[in-house]
Amino acid sequence: MSFFGGTISNIENGLTYASVKQKTIAQNIANVDTPNYKAKDVSFSKMLSDAQNSYIKAYRTNDKHFDFQTDMQTPGVYNPNMSYRQNGNSVDMDKEQASLAKNTIYYNALIDRMNSKLNSLLVVAKGGN
Repeated sequence: MSFFGGTISNIENGLTYASVKQKTIAQNIANVDTPNYKAKDVSFSKMLSDAQNSYIKAYRTNDKHFDFQTDMQTPGVYNPNMSYRQNGNSVDMDKEQASLAKNTIYYNALIDRMNSKLNSLLVVAKGGN
């Protein structure tokens, strides 16, 4: 049993999600003027599903059984039919800036929580002083 009951690994997974989300938002902002660029978004539930399926190895006794393989493509998902402007670009700068602010708050909260857990470990290592 781990000292924190898996909390640190959960925080690490959250930080991975926040990092991928940050890169996706940055890519959208960088391509705001690129013709026919479709805005991407990161789905937490899709990332969770992909992570769970990537660890499952299925033993198939029949060809009719489902195969549990996942295709680990880009974590961003997008709607290719969506368009906000005449040039085919679907980046909404207001939405991207709001997502950036929300993701930054989420990331900072996770970092604060990680620091708290590591400080607790430091106190224990020093003998409670």
